[in-house]
Amino acid sequence: MTALTVPPATTPLDGEIHLPGDKSLSHRAALFAAITTGESRIANFLDAGVTRPLLRALQNLSIPWELTGDVLTVHGRGLTGLPRPVTPPTLHCGHSATTMRLLAGFLAAAGLPAVLDGSPGLRRRPMRRITAPLQAMGVPIEDTDGHAPLRLAARPAARPLRGLTYRLPVASAQVKTALLLAALAADGPTTLTEPGPSRDHTERLFTAMGVPLSRPAPHTVRLTPPLPERLLPLRFTLPGDISSAAFLIVAALLVPGSRLTLRNVLLNPTRTGFLDAVAAMGARLTVTPLGKTYGEPFGDLTVEHTPGLHGITVGGDWVVRMVDEFPAFAIVAAAAQGETVVRDAAELRHKESDRIAAIVSRLQALGVAAEALPDGFRIRGGRRWRGGALDAGGDHRIAMAFAVAGLAAESPVTITDADIIAQSFPSFAAVLQACRTDQP
Repeated sequence: MTALTVPPATTPLDGEIHLPGDKSLSHRAALFAAITTGESRIANFLDAGVTRPLLRALQNLSIPWELTGDVLTVHGRGLTGLPRPVTPPTLHCGHSATTMRLLAGFLAAAGLPAVLDGSPGLRRRPMRRITAPLQAMGVPIEDTDGHAPLRLAARPAARPLRGLTYRLPVASAQVKTALLLAALAADGPTTLTEPGPSRDHTERLFTAMGVPLSRPAPHTVRLTPPLPERLLPLRFTLPGDISSAAFLIVAALLVPGSRLTLRNVLLNPTRTGFLDAVAAMGARLTVTPLGKTYGEPFGDLTVEHTPGLHGITVGGDWVVRMVDEFPAFAIVAAAAQGETVVRDAAELRHKESDRIAAIVSRLQALGVAAEALPDGFRIRGGRRWRGGALDAGGDHRIAMAFAVAGLAAESPVTITDADIIAQSFPSFAAVLQACRTDQP
């Protein structure tokens, strides 16, 4: 394993940054392109540990693609034109629950057999939340005690799936997407209702492809057959990953005199909860909208060092809009004056790690007053923390959050298993280094 050591910053951070494409959009664009008809070209594609298993799965399913630089080209054959394997392939999804859940819906729609498996960490992630509603649609899928491996049997092309009216127990874009993918092969409408908002990238991309979607009520989406004969291929440039942007925003907020500009970042309102949170804490953050691509808003973010940040309380629907950014948010909370409380975030216990426990234990190791709650955490900030060696616990976002914490520590912070960062942001260390004016 490779260690990453981040010493305290002694001069401001400065620079303009172009981030790799958004992870959620990269997953969806690559997979959805396979069911369009024709050639899709997706620029600024995120080539990382979490997307490589999806690309390998497409290859194992005989779906041709090429990645040249950051441009992914996928040759779509339409939903009914995918080759049927003689022997069900085992598709290894690595650490990526997104890959596994989206592939389950994709395979369900195509009627293809396969086994979906992954790392020990992925095998701990809950999968009954997708297999149960898929079974209700007539998908021949089985889980393993509610977890991976998942096994899908072949379904004859002449036997459509059943439309579904379903209320998701937890707002989840991954579950919603898996069911909408399966609904492409259903013989009637599928209506999905969530208890609150979740990211809506699938709805925006499906609409651009020509899938007949409607939103009959708040937090409700309906897919109504029939589909057009050909779904339109995708040709666009992905905005920068807003979850990766969060770590650089934290870095600039913490280091005196800093000013960073992040160009062409995704600004989908279902993903901007972190921006709202740091703004509520008093952050000097300027958002400049620049337009939309395939329905996805994007723009520039300029962030400056902000002394006097103050604690806030986060809960309710706000949590879903920043669910991936809580490790980064926790570092801001540790620097802010007063108390920060996060509630209604029990889903954090089911990520790449138990992120509530991971955040709190590592903050405590640095000398920050932090307490785990059943559905969140409490942090009492405002004092400089010490450095030290920390492990990421197999979680890329924990690794990056605490690496950034090193910029404001009394002594260097070392992440001992920093290789995991390549899961979502392979160039993280290089980008952070390029912003520093006190390092060669």
